[in-house]
Amino acid sequence: MTMSSERQSANAGGYLLLLLPPLFWAGNVVLARGVADLIPPVAMSFLRWAGALLFIAPFTLRQVWRDRRALVAGWGNLVLTSLFGIASFNTLLYTATQTTTALNCALMQSVMPVAIIVCCFFLYGDRINLAQGVGVLLCSFGAAWIVLHGNLQTLVRLDFVEGDLLMLIAIIAYALYSALLRRRPQVHPLSFLTVTIALGTLALVPLFLWELSRVAFPPLDFKVGASLLYVALFPSIAAYLCWNRGVELLGANRAGLFINLIPVFAAGMAVLFLGESFRLYHLVGIMLVLAGMVLFQRAAKG
Repeated sequence: MTMSSERQSANAGGYLLLLLPPLFWAGNVVLARGVADLIPPVAMSFLRWAGALLFIAPFTLRQVWRDRRALVAGWGNLVLTSLFGIASFNTLLYTATQTTTALNCALMQSVMPVAIIVCCFFLYGDRINLAQGVGVLLCSFGAAWIVLHGNLQTLVRLDFVEGDLLMLIAIIAYALYSALLRRRPQVHPLSFLTVTIALGTLALVPLFLWELSRVAFPPLDFKVGASLLYVALFPSIAAYLCWNRGVELLGANRAGLFINLIPVFAAGMAVLFLGESFRLYHLVGIMLVLAGMVLFQRAAKG
């Protein structure tokens, strides 16, 4: 096999690997909506991460021990990233799916890349030029149009769907998590993942116990068990491993484009499996977001 054919084979493998994480993450949104009447949101989040920790810890604890000094030194960043990325984002997302559609949650996530850049602007002073600012505004208008369901009277009456607003807060939480990764402790990625999952799960314990005092524990039947197994394994661990390997093969810049497939996959699955309707305001909102992203990326390259 020639060097060129080996490179082509590696690229093909990288593209295949990078298709899987957005598919798994999209499935997480659609599944959450599908079992919203069976599994309470905090229980879904807590059991997801507790399950993921049980699966991953036996393979990573030795590495965590090797990195213990750097982890202790960077405890502040670890606490913040676990709160925003593990505990808050997923709990808010699962709560949002109780009152809004998976389609809305999916399409609103398309604004995530720009939200991360805006957070970096406020946290680190990263510069944004005029064209990029216009791109941010377009993305914001697109997300707002979806939240308003294409009706400005919603804004006048303040008649918002609770789940849409919670999804916006979830996006801000994950954008903060992503921005904080710039200052994460310089440790092995699996050590960082294990510790943030552990801290995030620990942070969810009080909320989980509070929810249990108000809502019955979900019945441990096949549907609930299979759902929890999926969210613990695929969007939590398998997606992470596939993503890291794909980035190694193709580079971070090309890999980053695959994030935009999450709303595409999730919207398709929501329509196909949940029977949700794709409406005109969804199309207008996503077109505004895409236009904003294209403008922002071109301005950044320029």
